[in-house]
Amino acid sequence: MGRQRKRVVTGEAAPPPRIDEKPTAFPRKEKKKKVDIGKVFINISIGLCIFSLIWFFYALYMRSSLSKRVITLHPSHPVLDANSSSAKVSTERFWGSYRPQVYLGMKTRSPRSIVTGMMWMRQFSDMDVNLRHTCEQGDRLQGYGWMMHDGITFGVQEIRDNDFTLTTEFVKRMGGGHGGDWTWRITAKQHSSAPQAPVISLMFYAAADTQGSLEAHIEDRSRLASITGFSEELGNFKISFRKPVTGESSSAKYASYNYLQTVSPGLEKHSDIVKQSLNRRFVYSPPSGEKRHYIAVDTYKPPHHQNQQKPADTRKEGAFVLHQVTVQMPFQIEVLFESGSFHSRPNQLVGSVMTQELERRKAEFDSKFEKTFGLESKGYSQAHVKFGKAALSNMLGGMGYFYGQSVVQSVYNEYPLLYPEGALFTAVPSRSFYPRGFLWDEGFHQLLLSKWDPQVTRESIAHWIDLINMEGWIPREQILGDEARSKVPAEFVVQRNENANPPTLFLALQKLIEQLNSNPEKATSQPTLPFLRRLFPRLKTWFEWYNTTQTGPLPNSYRWRGRDKDTNLFLNPKTLTSGLDDYPRASHPSAEERHVDLHCWMALSSGIMASIARLLGEPHQDYELTHHVLSDNDKLNELHWSDQLHAFSDFGNHTQAVSLQQEKVYVPPGQPRHQFPVARLVRSVRRAPKLQFVNALGYVSLFPFLLQILTPDSPKLEHILRDMRDSNKLWTPYGLRSISKSDPMYMKRNTEHDAPYWRGPIWININYLAVRALHHYSNTEGPYQEMAAALYEELRTNIINNVYRQYVETGYIWEQYNDGTGRGQGSHPFTGWSSLTVLMMAEQY
Repeated sequence: MGRQRKRVVTGEAAPPPRIDEKPTAFPRKEKKKKVDIGKVFINISIGLCIFSLIWFFYALYMRSSLSKRVITLHPSHPVLDANSSSAKVSTERFWGSYRPQVYLGMKTRSPRSIVTGMMWMRQFSDMDVNLRHTCEQGDRLQGYGWMMHDGITFGVQEIRDNDFTLTTEFVKRMGGGHGGDWTWRITAKQHSSAPQAPVISLMFYAAADTQGSLEAHIEDRSRLASITGFSEELGNFKISFRKPVTGESSSAKYASYNYLQTVSPGLEKHSDIVKQSLNRRFVYSPPSGEKRHYIAVDTYKPPHHQNQQKPADTRKEGAFVLHQVTVQMPFQIEVLFESGSFHSRPNQLVGSVMTQELERRKAEFDSKFEKTFGLESKGYSQAHVKFGKAALSNMLGGMGYFYGQSVVQSVYNEYPLLYPEGALFTAVPSRSFYPRGFLWDEGFHQLLLSKWDPQVTRESIAHWIDLINMEGWIPREQILGDEARSKVPAEFVVQRNENANPPTLFLALQKLIEQLNSNPEKATSQPTLPFLRRLFPRLKTWFEWYNTTQTGPLPNSYRWRGRDKDTNLFLNPKTLTSGLDDYPRASHPSAEERHVDLHCWMALSSGIMASIARLLGEPHQDYELTHHVLSDNDKLNELHWSDQLHAFSDFGNHTQAVSLQQEKVYVPPGQPRHQFPVARLVRSVRRAPKLQFVNALGYVSLFPFLLQILTPDSPKLEHILRDMRDSNKLWTPYGLRSISKSDPMYMKRNTEHDAPYWRGPIWININYLAVRALHHYSNTEGPYQEMAAALYEELRTNIINNVYRQYVETGYIWEQYNDGTGRGQGSHPFTGWSSLTVLMMAEQY
């Protein structure tokens, strides 16, 4: 069979089929090729589809992963243990005046603390309800602030209202396992100018922040005698409200009493709850005097949604109990907190016992203040010393303990996200206007506090660094908790992870290292080395984040991210991230900018990183190399010296030919006048920008001098010193103004609603750096040593005299000072970096 089949195919007897086969065989081969190519195309298509799907899902995964990085905390061990602020570990610092946003309030350093506070209002006044509670500039008090405060055990504050003064004192006593006891004493005295003794209502309250219980104990139907309570961190406790007395004689005073017991959805609601519960139906009837109706707390009903049964606020509610005492001046009243675990209490911390304890603490404070700052030995008057104590005390009394979540966003997030919950122990710039943590402010705060109590500085820096995420970013403004958020405009709440802030914490770390090196055996310095060891892994990441995300267009140049993008509205788009807000930068933000202040911050930071690494025995060569390169005066000159201005300058896409002009709006014919569109002020650019030096002489120009990057023999130093002393440029009798008087941007508004901020006024933090730098150059051999020494004496004297004079005249230390008159302006009291005046008085830099 096989052979026959073979013969049929190949034999001579069958030629036609062979002829037929040839044409049919060729097409068959072609068809086979086509099928193969088609399969190849199909396979490629399938492969591309699979690859695309893999890439798509990988991209989704990466975007999801990248979007989570902004809310993923740093993987290294936290600097602080979870219980580091607890009553067991940190007993003395557990209770404190850690509510700087209220005139008087105390809480513990725990996430959901029982909080206490005081409100007051004047009775029978022309004003309807003048309730005082949270620190508000609108209250127009003649002055308020801590006169003495040691940061731990006691504080004395004066609050001067229109025609009377409240002196609030507190003192703590350790005992038991929950932070011990404390007592408040409020003394009220009328001013001599008051026509008659005022009648006021003091309101003391306790509130549970979502956990813990409070029980009111009432006597005589309307008097809240005490509150008992329990919480996880405090155990059992009792708060007693003693009756008012006339003062030293301790004779009883007539008073009317009221109380309120309700629930609150949040700490920021307490003022509203009290206002909504007030009623005029109560009668004040002293034994010798007319009967009058007064305003007091009555009942409170939580508001509801319209047509709904649910409460307006869906947060978990906490107990809120308030004691109101209405009494005529003069009087004194005490509030006593007693811990249930303090079993060996010798006596109650009230009356003469409290007075003795308070006097002992005051004497210790006076002695430590003189030993630390030596103002009396320098010849300062008692009035100046009292001012210095108030400046320090207000910063210590302005320490707050906050807990909550920041609202953050990265370029990978369509919407803002909640940062992990965290705690922050920090000083605040202003109790009235900025009662929260600011990253670049805190470095300046700790320059002063590290002299008084290095442990406060270590704890504060540790809290800030523990908020770092895996990228190395720390949100620059910490708005933690509903109480803090209630004070912040919505547009400033979201923190973006490309935005930095000057790394001033390195200034405070530098001071801790100096203290350790100068006296390593001193008890207050010994914890610094283990502290730095725990800090270092996170500190490395923080430094690298700056060194990678804030780089400029040229090698060893740097650029602040986060400038305002709407160039149509701003005369000069702000750079909030630099800390200098509206200080003039390149008129048209671009990636080509180079910022000299950030360059200098990085030079300083790299040097301190090298110092820390050497102390710890860690690799330090890379930091030293970075510091050497960034401190190279020749390279700094190449990047930032403007021959036209004879000063250091930013570089970018810039024109000075800009102004704010009335916007031209189209009005259709016949449209009624009241329907005309509102014309805004918008920026007019008369000449196109080009890449050039910005040439704005001011604080930014001084940074190579301020942070002591310039060598003592640098010819540039002479230019800077001459510009500083020129009254047509930076010099005033009150301190250095922020921008040259001859600059086109001097005192120019940035928008129709945006008054000049860093465009003329005098700021104490930069003036402190200037005095500190002058002190350095006046004590370092060089051709400009004598010039620096003369400027040092003159500038230091001018600043101290003006800040002190304004404090005496106005009752406040201020955010900034007018460069023409020296008058304080801006937010007040501003006992953040303006308190650095104390270090200038003490000549401690």
